[in-house]
Amino acid sequence: MNELAKKLNEDLIKYNHNVYHLLSNLGKKLYYPKGILSQSDEASKKAFRFNATIGIATEQNVPMHFEHIQERLTGYSPKDVYTYAPTSGKFQLREEWKRKLLKENPSLINKSFGLPIITNALTHGLSIIADLFVDENDSIILPDKYWGNYQSIFHLRRGGQLKTFGLFDESEKFNVTGFRERLMEQKDVGKAIVLLNFPNNPTGYTPHDNEVHGMIAAILEAAEAGINLAVILDDAYFGLFYEDSVKESLFGKLAGLHPRILPIKVDGATKENYVWGLRVGFLTFASYHNEILDVLEQKTKGLIRGTISSGSHLSQTIILDSLRSNKYDAEKREKFELMKYRAMKVKEILNQEKYKEVWTYYPFNSGYFMCLKLLQIDAEKLRLHLLDEYGVGTIAINSTDLRIAFSCVEEEDLEELFELIYRGINDFLTKGV
Repeated sequence: MNELAKKLNEDLIKYNHNVYHLLSNLGKKLYYPKGILSQSDEASKKAFRFNATIGIATEQNVPMHFEHIQERLTGYSPKDVYTYAPTSGKFQLREEWKRKLLKENPSLINKSFGLPIITNALTHGLSIIADLFVDENDSIILPDKYWGNYQSIFHLRRGGQLKTFGLFDESEKFNVTGFRERLMEQKDVGKAIVLLNFPNNPTGYTPHDNEVHGMIAAILEAAEAGINLAVILDDAYFGLFYEDSVKESLFGKLAGLHPRILPIKVDGATKENYVWGLRVGFLTFASYHNEILDVLEQKTKGLIRGTISSGSHLSQTIILDSLRSNKYDAEKREKFELMKYRAMKVKEILNQEKYKEVWTYYPFNSGYFMCLKLLQIDAEKLRLHLLDEYGVGTIAINSTDLRIAFSCVEEEDLEELFELIYRGINDFLTKGV
């Protein structure tokens, strides 16, 4: 094992051995090499005459570039577009996102957490976490309603076992009892990865205060029973809370809760700020000790350096300018109200009496999606029929559940959308298609 990795591991053991035992075998080997990038960083601070270190080309002390590209990027300085972004991301953007986290999550005030590390959107951030903490046959505890890509990230790539519990109990509230039972099954193993995604994809559900209290109590009970827990908060749709739910991430409530609990927040501008193609995400750790936060950042940087090297500088510059814009708050509120109106319109439509014969729907109060529970028709058969006969695209989650993204359907078209789904179901019931 590399000496730098050994030193990082020694620091983890010194300040919190529980975090060390959470690491995967790969995670224990990771470190950020003192190679070209670190030498270039030193040169950027001290080389006052010539800096011949990093692999870019310059012209008249400006990054070399094509004018036909630059003319389309009026207003952006070449140094904020063409140069490499740091491995951990543009520092000013990391600071700005941390300010945003504190503003939107009051529970984080006076808590110890790291400077967000910039990732190539959320999938990359989740993949980093999988590499850091998941070994073959490690348990990933998550609700049964989950984003399908978790299978690829945690199971196919890393060999982790997804162990689910029903998202909803009989009262259609978050299933705290099922969650606790799954957690406590790990007592003999002493390790678990918890993965919580709110607003939830595919259902669009975010829990209420009393449900969150139950979840936090269950996590704390598991920690006190000797289970080391990496708790991942996939906050992809953060902020899109339309009704009576919690309005902040569980990250703040878990930060500093217990030495065996490592909270990890994965979020980004992609869904929150409607810039999906810019691929800017953030990965944030919470810990009592700054030393732990530094070690985790160094290991994360080692992973980034060994995969994508660094993210898009242009995308990061655009997001930074957006967050600092005096138009940001007003435009974000405008888009929020539009999304909320669509969600409320969907509920109004779904409450029509005729629909109750063919489907129910899971509780939803946030996010981009809602999910129908079909009562008589197989979801995949219906999905294909809707495509072939009506030109309507939906997502079949399993044999009963059909996900609808109201986020990409205009308000005036929502009624027709559900009417066509209803018509498709009736084709099976009346015509036997």
